[in-house]
Amino acid sequence: MRAERGWSQGEVAERLGGVSRQAINAIETGRHDPTLELAFRLAALFDVPLERLFDPELASKGKVPRR
Repeated sequence: MRAERGWSQGEVAERLGGVSRQAINAIETGRHDPTLELAFRLAALFDVPLERLFDPELASKGKVPRR
């Protein structure tokens, strides 16, 4: 979703405030799970349900609609 918007990892980190580019990279690559607070902030930033961000199977099958 980040790439679809043309945002860099650094831009996402800036938009979230208090998050490093390295943290965004670690979340994207599956090396780190975000805190619940950060997960909700990411969902709000991308304006999607939380499940769409963190359950690729649901998102790929279209079971979780975009808001």
